Amino acid sequence: MDVLVASASRHGATAEIAQAIAETLERAGHHATVETAEDVAEVGMYDAVILGSAIYMGHWMEPMKALIERTAADLAHRPVWLFSSGPLGDVPMPAPEPADVPALIEQTHSVDHRTFAGKLDRHQLGLGERIVATAVRAPEGDFRPWVEVREWACDIARALAREPVAQAAG
Repeated sequence: MDVLVASASRHGATAEIAQAIAETLERAGHHATVETAEDVAEVGMYDAVILGSAIYMGHWMEPMKALIERTAADLAHRPVWLFSSGPLGDVPMPAPEPADVPALIEQTHSVDHRTFAGKLDRHQLGLGERIVATAVRAPEGDFRPWVEVREWACDIARALAREPVAQAAG
């Protein structure tokens, strides 16, 4: 199957998760295209779609929400998975469920949504972001659970192997 893996990522950590998902799908025999939310013009040529966004202030990034809005009709005719990236720490904070995810799940009719811990490198942050990170005492480090990300991608690959292409293409 042809799968789009698109992400909205301010500093690259969420894009790296998207890349790991695509690599796992490729190893499972699917063709995966990785794009940024801003670069996706349409989704109609894909059999399945995986969309992910970094979480900022408890919400998905606007470029990904705009992508979902402009492609909603096509997303309704293929399997869609969603992932969020951003909680930080060994016990991820803030709460893992971003505020807008329930509406995005409903809008995309997604098969599944996962939240993965993120990464914070203060050297990559702008002044405003550093102030917020300090104010909320956000822990610095890479907390992304790579094994969990790849296991989820394997689950998606298995689901796609069972999905009839004609049904997925809509």
